[in-house]
Amino acid sequence: MKVLVSGGAGFIGSHIVDSLITDGHTVHIIDDLSGGFMRNLNPKATFHKEDIRSEEISEIWKEHRFEVLIHCGAQMDVRRSVADPSFDADVNVIGFLNLMEAGRHYGLKKVVFSSTGGAIYGEPEYVPQDEKHPTRPMSPYGITKLTAEHYLAFYKDTHGIDSVILRYANVYGPRQNAHGEAGVVAIFTERMLANTPCFINGDGGQTRDYVYVGDVVQANMKALDYKGSNIFNVGTGIETSVLDLFLKIKKVMGSDMSQKHADAKPGEQQRSVVGTEKIENELGWERQFDLDTGLTKTVNWFKDQEIQER
Repeated sequence: MKVLVSGGAGFIGSHIVDSLITDGHTVHIIDDLSGGFMRNLNPKATFHKEDIRSEEISEIWKEHRFEVLIHCGAQMDVRRSVADPSFDADVNVIGFLNLMEAGRHYGLKKVVFSSTGGAIYGEPEYVPQDEKHPTRPMSPYGITKLTAEHYLAFYKDTHGIDSVILRYANVYGPRQNAHGEAGVVAIFTERMLANTPCFINGDGGQTRDYVYVGDVVQANMKALDYKGSNIFNVGTGIETSVLDLFLKIKKVMGSDMSQKHADAKPGEQQRSVVGTEKIENELGWERQFDLDTGLTKTVNWFKDQEIQER
């Protein structure tokens, strides 16, 4: 298939591109490199350095007639969304619609959409949070992702474009940007390597569901083959506190760094964990990496990067 990956130079998107190339698809990438890196680009993919809000998107689509959009391009920093909700909406809603409008005119048949689990569901009424859990986003980021999901239903009903929405838990792994995307695994790992203090917000009891990027890629490949439209969680169904995560990374690193605590962030969600029974039953997806294995692979990648940069 001819596939366009938005955000294909970023953390998750670049891993998806690699898998698509391995599977023999023709892949194009749109990325403005605001959060991604040239080093992440697969040389077998065609790269277009463009903002997803650009007027050039329509011309690119007109020329290449992509059948599938895998949409990873986004403003994905929750704290930035709170500080500047207009910018968040401009990228995550207007930019997304710019892609969809170009696509519907020039051959788009299917969208695989990178959404969010924790940020859409909000504080849980029950755990794990399945796809039927009420959606009560607590941040502009979560609101814009949910808005895009509603737009995808519109494009299905009005234009016949199928969509598979993947609601990710907290994704971590190699290539994660500790500076731009605020991934706590990347932040703790990079700080321990630099022997810089790691600060845990509040008491560290807040929990998240940490899913390795390789399992997220597998979910995208399964979604590509899925017939029709649907919504699936992608996670582990396991809660891990920030404090326990710190201790696990410290053990993998062999670090003697002591924990330090900062003030709790006002309004920070306290629990998040998503159920994966639906994606397992309907897509045949199965998690391959437990947290210890994923953290080891991630830490080793960061260590290799540090050696290369010396």
